[in-house]
Amino acid sequence: QVQLVESGGGLVQPGGSLRLSCAASGSIFSIYAMGWYRQAPGKQRELVAHISSSGSVNYADSVKGRFTISRDNAKNTVYLQMNSLKPEDTAVYYCNVGGITTAALSFGSWGQGTQVTVSS
Repeated sequence: QVQLVESGGGLVQPGGSLRLSCAASGSIFSIYAMGWYRQAPGKQRELVAHISSSGSVNYADSVKGRFTISRDNAKNTVYLQMNSLKPEDTAVYYCNVGGITTAALSFGSWGQGTQVTVSS
């Protein structure tokens, strides 16, 4: 079983910055992909950023140039640095991690979600 714990959300003014963290723990053998998604009220969950095991990244067009995803493989942790935040970035942010357990089973787990509110 794999657990994800997110942290770092909060209230920030437009133009401000936040850094989200998501730590995976449990019966992990290897982690492949890690990503961040968000869901605003009344909207579908959408991909924000994704990073592969090789470090290849991709971003939603709406966050390119403002957000940076990174990972620390030694800590099984993925980060999302969010700069120049806008009110439209307000959402619940979820991390998603996929990999293989020590029992050689594939897994895909979601974090509990962390609220990011951008408002003056």
